[in-house]
Amino acid sequence: MLPSSREPRAPPPAPGSRTSEPRQRAEPAPTPVPTTQRRGFWSPPHICLLDPNLGVGVRFPAGAGRPGLKDVGTRARPTGPPRGRKRTPAVRANLQDGGSAPGRGLPVHRDPRRGGLPAQSGGPEAHLPVRDQLLEETPDSHQGGRRWFWQNGILRGVYPGSPTSWLVIVMATVGSSYCKVDISMGLVCCIQRCLPEGCGPYRTPQTRALLSMAIFSTGVWMMGIFFFRQTLKLLLSYHGWMFEMHGQTSHFTKVWAVSRSRWRGSGIWFETLGTSFGVVSWERQICVRLLSSRRPMLYSFQTSLPKLPVPSVPATVQRYLESVRPLLDDEEYYRMEVLAKEFQDKTAPRLQKYLVLKSWWATNYVSDWWEEYVYLRSRAPLVVNSNYYVMDFVLIKNTNIQAARLGNVVHAMIMYRRKLDREEIKPVMALGIVPMCSYQMERMFNTTRIPGKETGTGPQPGVRARARAVLGPSGPSPPTLPARGLHARCPPICSSSPNVPDLLQHLSDSRHVAVYHKGRFFKLWLYEGSQLLKPCDLELQFQRILDDPSPPQPGEEKLAALTAGGRLEWAQARQAFFSSGKNKAALDAIERAAFFVALDEESHHYDPEDEASLSLYGKALLHGNCYNRWFDKSFTVIAFKNGQLGLNTEHAWADAPIIGHLWEFVLGTETFHLGYTETGHCQGKANPALAAPQRLQWDIPEQCRAVIESSCQVATALADDVELYCFQFLPFGKGLIKKCRTSPDAFVQIALQLAHFRDRGKFCLTYEASMTRMFREGRTETVRSCTSESTAFVQAMAEGSRMKADLRDLFRKASKKHQNMYRLAMTGAGIDRHLFCLYVVSKYLGVSSPFLAEVLSEPWRLSTSQIAQFQIRMFDPDKYPKHLGAGGGFGPVADDGYGVSYMIAGENTIFFHISSKFSSSETNAQRFGNHIRQALLDIADLFQGPKADS
Repeated sequence: MLPSSREPRAPPPAPGSRTSEPRQRAEPAPTPVPTTQRRGFWSPPHICLLDPNLGVGVRFPAGAGRPGLKDVGTRARPTGPPRGRKRTPAVRANLQDGGSAPGRGLPVHRDPRRGGLPAQSGGPEAHLPVRDQLLEETPDSHQGGRRWFWQNGILRGVYPGSPTSWLVIVMATVGSSYCKVDISMGLVCCIQRCLPEGCGPYRTPQTRALLSMAIFSTGVWMMGIFFFRQTLKLLLSYHGWMFEMHGQTSHFTKVWAVSRSRWRGSGIWFETLGTSFGVVSWERQICVRLLSSRRPMLYSFQTSLPKLPVPSVPATVQRYLESVRPLLDDEEYYRMEVLAKEFQDKTAPRLQKYLVLKSWWATNYVSDWWEEYVYLRSRAPLVVNSNYYVMDFVLIKNTNIQAARLGNVVHAMIMYRRKLDREEIKPVMALGIVPMCSYQMERMFNTTRIPGKETGTGPQPGVRARARAVLGPSGPSPPTLPARGLHARCPPICSSSPNVPDLLQHLSDSRHVAVYHKGRFFKLWLYEGSQLLKPCDLELQFQRILDDPSPPQPGEEKLAALTAGGRLEWAQARQAFFSSGKNKAALDAIERAAFFVALDEESHHYDPEDEASLSLYGKALLHGNCYNRWFDKSFTVIAFKNGQLGLNTEHAWADAPIIGHLWEFVLGTETFHLGYTETGHCQGKANPALAAPQRLQWDIPEQCRAVIESSCQVATALADDVELYCFQFLPFGKGLIKKCRTSPDAFVQIALQLAHFRDRGKFCLTYEASMTRMFREGRTETVRSCTSESTAFVQAMAEGSRMKADLRDLFRKASKKHQNMYRLAMTGAGIDRHLFCLYVVSKYLGVSSPFLAEVLSEPWRLSTSQIAQFQIRMFDPDKYPKHLGAGGGFGPVADDGYGVSYMIAGENTIFFHISSKFSSSETNAQRFGNHIRQALLDIADLFQGPKADS
């Protein structure tokens, strides 16, 4: 049941109070928060910081200082005593001395207009007394947040146990004692003898006996929890079911699973994303028995998920050589074999030893290095190179009113955030069976990427010591990675300096959003007192921004271009011009916002009669005009003048399925739960007494304006060079593909190989993103889709003289190979992440490897990704077939390559997003799109008509 949008409003101020005008409460400064939500039972709270030098998440005990790094956390904590409680003398003395409130990230200063009471600096809200700020309690983030934090922490910590199960064990132990049956085998008596005698609560024998039985029962309960968790982890480590086809289920898999109700829900995404596993076709769905013990919360399975295994070096090298065989002639392949053999025999054993050691110590041996070296250390602009976009429903329209659409959508997003904080979101399950890791969802809101500045110095001593402890004494500094070929979305850093990483700043809470319209920035509060604004109130606030006639301040209009240009230039400008005064206060308002909202003055939508409309819509979402998006925010909600929406998402904090989960919830909630009036406005009556959104104030000097203009030119050049071609493929979709008895993903991937060969006349290294979220803190792995089997099929198709039966056999072999590679990638037996980590270790140890250097410098000229859908069941797609999003896309990876994303949207349609660069004479996105259309039709034709004809 979704929370009601009509929440009770806070009572108005009494006559004669300090103010009779309605006002917005100041936003409490978020603080670093103990990351207990991913830790096991009885684990001490820690502060989790991303160490930019070592490239790993370093945990410090709660309360330990970390100068220069603030506001990193994952959950709201109370920033002051709740109502009705007194401050301690130490807190009162701290406030009287002008110090910081306990647990707050901002200094507190005196405000003479409030009789010396301290107030936060930065904007008009700074004049609210700290007494009111500290005692401000909201159900979402303070008093209620604290209750949910501890309650969820306990329930998550004892999962799959529960307080009820503990009580049952205690009652069973006590009951057996009264029945003269000692089920403890004498342990209760031993515990009773160890208790002190004749003092305090242990005075009577009955009390001592009850206490000893409670201690024994608690020990049994905790041992049971540990046993069940380890058993569950062992069961989740078994992936043999993924490799068993229909009708060939092993006895071991049948023992592993039990019968349950028919499949539904998230299995749709899992089936189309990877392969048609045999499990999907079972008449009865399988389910790990332990998963059904009780209803899990979002992070209940985190500590039970297995760690990502480190593959063996010979297996990885063999799979790599197999993947490049169709791309190399005999001489080149022999040379690569020699390099691989030398690496495997001489260099790899030492690197593998340290990597295995890290896998024992770290939660995931890939993810921390992947986040830093692939994303945060890149100095290339985020626009086009890293950020990606997500589209709205394209076949229906709820309303044409821009402000009304935003009112419902922003309200739905905060509802989602509340569920996320309370862990009320169900974990995503593969086929409804195996839980997926949810850690990426922690940084969805209140997150900003802060640019890192080159310092020219080596790693800090503590970082160096930790690096040596893990990687050996010869690790002098963090590695420098090759410029191209490592990742198909965001090219890694090629700078010579090790100290230029960005920082992901995640705040524990935020009560406002930042809004951009016609070159002006606004701060829009999401709460009135302690209550979340209703959609109609949010519509009113957005309409006030749209109606505001004030012009931009000097330098304000293109300010966001700093986030679209080079990262080093942005870091230098940030330190020089935004480190103090009103510029810092305004920048803090943007970076501390829950997310960013862009109100565009142009209109975009998809018109099936106008093929170019979808491509123009995608271009506007991908980069806009390069200064009307804040590319550093975790995501930007883009609202066009005609009410069409979309997202522009920063890539470092999470992968596309995570933002897709949010977007599915938002669109479903907006359409089927919040709704609109007949005139297209939000339901309900708005409160006209709400304070208007706050205009942010800037003082931007000429030197800063020059940097802004330079960044804008760099970003505009990148954006103008992108050719984007988006289209809807209507002849067929998932329905016909499944009749061919093959995986929809394999079908499309083989069609892409055929289309690329027809477009370029040759094969290329192909990247397809796969997920590893069945492991703790897993992100992605690469599927190398260009295989010997797929190239054999493509060449046979190009000959034009083979019989359909032969072509079908070749296609099925290629499809089977692709499905097997996808399964290997999902189960931790991929190629590229293992080689990437070995390369990082080699750079730490100062070891040179020609094999790794060549592998990681190979360009991905065809980068592909399938878009997740129907991760949650907000509505029945069969009943509402028009409620389809068009997916999303990203920019090209190689200068002479293609970027392709696709969404198998239903039984009868597929959406494609193809990007390339105008500056390359070898690529043309529209031409490649036409080849994809024809390749899909040609492959489908093989399965039409008689099975044997020539």
